[in-house]
Amino acid sequence: MSASPTWKEKLAGRIPEVIGREIDIFETQIELRKKGKIEEKLFAETRLRRGVYGQRYDNGQRHDGEKTQELKWPCGDITKGPITVWDAPGMQRIKVPFGKLTAAQLNALSDVAEEYSDGILHVTTRQDIQLHFVHIENTPDLMRRLGAVGITTREACGNTVRNVTACPYAGVCNEEAFDVTPYTQALADFLLGHDDTQDFGRKFKVAFSGCKDNACGLTNFHDMGLIARTRTVDGKIERGFELYVGGGLGAVPQSALLFDDFLPESELLPIAQALSRVFARLGERQNRARARLKFVVKKLGIEEFKRVVREERAKLRTDDRWTAFLADLHTTDEQPLREARTLPGAPPSSGFARWRATNVLPQRQAGYFIAIVRLPLGDMTSEQGRALADIARRFTGDTMRTTVDQNLLYRWVGEGDLPALYEALHALALAQPGAGSIADITACPGTDTCKLGISSSRALAAELGRQLDAAGDTTAKTQSLHIKASGCFNSCGQHHVADIGFLGVSRNVNGRRVPHFQLVVGGQWTHNAGSYGLAIGAIPSKRVPEAVKRLTESYAKDGHEGEPFAQFIKRVGKKSIRAMVEELQVLPSYEQDPSYYSDWGDPREYTIADMGVGECAGEVVPFVEMGLAASEREIFEAQMLLDDGKVEAAGARAYSAMLGAAKALAREKSPNLGSAPDEIVREFKAQLCDTQLFFDPFAGGKFAQYLFRAHDEAGKAASKEAAHQLIEEAQLFVDASYQCYTRLGAALTAAVTATGPA
Repeated sequence: MSASPTWKEKLAGRIPEVIGREIDIFETQIELRKKGKIEEKLFAETRLRRGVYGQRYDNGQRHDGEKTQELKWPCGDITKGPITVWDAPGMQRIKVPFGKLTAAQLNALSDVAEEYSDGILHVTTRQDIQLHFVHIENTPDLMRRLGAVGITTREACGNTVRNVTACPYAGVCNEEAFDVTPYTQALADFLLGHDDTQDFGRKFKVAFSGCKDNACGLTNFHDMGLIARTRTVDGKIERGFELYVGGGLGAVPQSALLFDDFLPESELLPIAQALSRVFARLGERQNRARARLKFVVKKLGIEEFKRVVREERAKLRTDDRWTAFLADLHTTDEQPLREARTLPGAPPSSGFARWRATNVLPQRQAGYFIAIVRLPLGDMTSEQGRALADIARRFTGDTMRTTVDQNLLYRWVGEGDLPALYEALHALALAQPGAGSIADITACPGTDTCKLGISSSRALAAELGRQLDAAGDTTAKTQSLHIKASGCFNSCGQHHVADIGFLGVSRNVNGRRVPHFQLVVGGQWTHNAGSYGLAIGAIPSKRVPEAVKRLTESYAKDGHEGEPFAQFIKRVGKKSIRAMVEELQVLPSYEQDPSYYSDWGDPREYTIADMGVGECAGEVVPFVEMGLAASEREIFEAQMLLDDGKVEAAGARAYSAMLGAAKALAREKSPNLGSAPDEIVREFKAQLCDTQLFFDPFAGGKFAQYLFRAHDEAGKAASKEAAHQLIEEAQLFVDASYQCYTRLGAALTAAVTATGPA
């Protein structure tokens, strides 16, 4: 009986060649790690760059409370022999540039969530999708199935450019300067896998907004934030961007600073490239707590930072991709699936009017509307995902977008289709009103799955949402407030920019650990997250709902007409707000009421003993190390190809391995180095061979000759023996490259020691 075809075989010809090759590479890297041929530091950064995370695993306990042994992820101790089974499942993050999803993509995501995960698709605060409890051996097939519908997980995490986010209303907004969608797509494509984005000391986040006054892209807390602008020159309207740099949240938030009040559209990609190069060169490499771009900007000062970036821009070699996309900015345009019809005369069903009042917004295109699907805690089941895809096929076509407040929206819904759309959502239990209201709370994963979680942000958000929904309509003033919760100080839940924000902390009360949340008030969600809130004090987790009640009641009673919450907080003062919640900080003893000593959604006694090391990004792995490791992997692949009798392919892969190693070394001296083989070999010879940096006296310099000969012959192998020899020479060349890199590193260290750090 013949074996069933693999997913790789089933999807042959349907996966874009580049994506397919990347997945094959990752599958090989998994095998090499299992064999102990890749060190854990390098593999950790490798898998993170594919969006594959470790995660907290049931807080280290079984559901019956029995303590389990410590879980290591993704693999155990390789010194004890080859690993054949992973110890615990992890999390897979999936990039969704600017949140756009097609029906086919949502179907594929739902299928892999059901088959490889726990059947839940989680929308993140960066418009990504995350799947939890995924075993690493399943990730290559998961990636192939997503690749077949145009989705990649590449650089969803790690020290890379993360998912590029944008206003989900772009193209249909009534207030935007212009549609930022094609620019977002162009920049996401350009930076993905770019050589100049592979050597960061930390992550790099980009966001686009179509206007300045609304929340839209939340550009104020991004490394690179872009707000659409136009200007008129000689009677002609020109497009550009108000560019901000160096924003960030985390433990100490920093507002982005203005870099350029009008960056011409033609300079978008080259300036992003120059920013990337400056960040890679000047960003902190040792202290991860100070490794974001905001610290580079702060150290240099904005004027000097501008000068350095513009100087870097001038050094760049011209790239046709910088402006090619401008030739057709309509490639990302959407068209309605159905003709707009007026609302039927029949009275709508119960609940429709309330849902429409909160979850439906008019587009700038007459007769069409945006319908927001409120996802509880950002979650949908696989069944709901497939049904939502069917709804898109029925009413709107491929116009769905995820949002930074963890919802999903349909665009191009005709007014006459709104009642039927509501009924379809109601059948899925996803027609809850209140999208964007005080009850629509954003929360990070917290202690559910995050190793850094201190308090249960998701369970708190669920409880607050339940209570606020049950309270029903209060005042319009309080309904418009935003609540956001993070499980720790890292602000993944974006608590700093909420009207009322919470971050998880732990306190010792009466000799026992008690889950708390630090209260942060007065953040500004509008004006692209225009300002950050004030920390008031830590409140026991179980008393947070009462704190919210007191704050909202005070605002409803004492807030002036038209006064935003942030201004109300500033007017009444931090001291008054603290006094309002201070008595909530006092707790009864454990013997009097043990419920305060456990967290929301978890009856067990609270502890932080199960916290682990976070995996937001791996250790810093220099570009040259990643390049040399990739060359080693290609040599392994060449050996496999030769074993399969594919002589020509084996020789070509061995030659590619040598080119990759040469490029990794030469790029240290020539940052503008391209990918053409002639250029790589020329620069390698000039920068490393002619200077004798690569020269090994014991080998008489012959290792470099292996590359030159392979290049002259274009990596062609006429026989199995010739291919075998080429592979052996490639291995020796890569080994020599490692030695050269070691010498270069030692020389640099000696120079720094002698002269002091730059």
